[in-house]
Amino acid sequence: MADDGRPGGGAVRRKSTPTLRGPVRQEPVRAQGTPLHPAAWWVWALALGTAATRTTNPLLLALLLATSAYVVTACRPQTPWARSYSAFLKLALAVLVIRLVFVVALGSPVPGTHVIVTLPEVPLPDWAQGIRLGGAVTAEGVLFSLYDGLRLATLLVCVGSANALASPSRLLKTLPGALYETGVAVVVALTFAPNLIADVQRLRAARRLRGRPDRGVRGLLQVGLPVLEGALERSVALAAAMDARGYGRTADVPAPVRRTTTALTLGGLLGICAGTYGLLTAAGADYGLPLLLAGVTAALAGLRLGGRRSPRTRYRPDRWTPRACLVAGSGVAVAALLTVASGTDPEALHPGVVPLTAPTLPVWPAAAVLLGLLPAFLAPAPSKEPS
Repeated sequence: MADDGRPGGGAVRRKSTPTLRGPVRQEPVRAQGTPLHPAAWWVWALALGTAATRTTNPLLLALLLATSAYVVTACRPQTPWARSYSAFLKLALAVLVIRLVFVVALGSPVPGTHVIVTLPEVPLPDWAQGIRLGGAVTAEGVLFSLYDGLRLATLLVCVGSANALASPSRLLKTLPGALYETGVAVVVALTFAPNLIADVQRLRAARRLRGRPDRGVRGLLQVGLPVLEGALERSVALAAAMDARGYGRTADVPAPVRRTTTALTLGGLLGICAGTYGLLTAAGADYGLPLLLAGVTAALAGLRLGGRRSPRTRYRPDRWTPRACLVAGSGVAVAALLTVASGTDPEALHPGVVPLTAPTLPVWPAAAVLLGLLPAFLAPAPSKEPS
């Protein structure tokens, strides 16, 4: 007890400070900071998707899937559009199942000797030669379709990673003025599905709290009407906001500038197509790269001139920080290394199915895929961003 010196001599009881017993486990704290440039996430994700197209090895594809899933789990913000990753996973699984159903029902071009099951075959007319319905289903054909379908599924999941990590509204700000209207349409299309999924989840949770069914045909019908009503209300509000901001209105530019812009843009696109075709064919290796570079330069010049018709201002524009460059560079490195590996060791990246052999995990291509985990340690801690 101690006297506080006040009249009455009241005693003050001092509270003892609790002490912590035992070792205290400290969780690793990731640095808070400005979110990465949205284009860095798209470059990283598309580069992983490019790497997936260079191989049919299921072990490498599974490693790419695990890499993208870990980065999305660690870095995606708490927003409605960030929850679209699960929808892309379901879409990828559906693509894989449909691919396997087709090979079972229609057969496979890969010959095989290990018959799994023999289905009743439907006779077809002579004009349908090369197509069959039913018949023998071989293990070689199923594995070939599984490898091919898994590659497409991995590409879809990588695109879903970009949708879950990059803010569509911030990505729209980075587009040049000539692509603003097109970018708005793409952003609206990208955010429609995540908002729709969020509405369905919210309404199903509300029905479960009220003790009403949220599954089956009845639940689907009773949930679908409020979701449709909310989508229409958002569409009307979006149209009003776009009209208030002058969407679609262009500035007056001289006619020679418009003609020059059109010529540069169309010529650049044609040059890009011709240059890409030249790089993909052996006969056009000499002119492919110069034509591609010339086409890219002309297209960029056309976009630069076209921006005069749509003058835009940017509030707090996103900048390419060193961390954003490292994130994008890690994905580009994965794509480049797997492209090199597909040329130097094609058997490891494209395991054969005739004869049946178990796929092996090549060491240095697998190590190259692990470079894609770098954003999980470089990106700032996820935070709640405006949707």
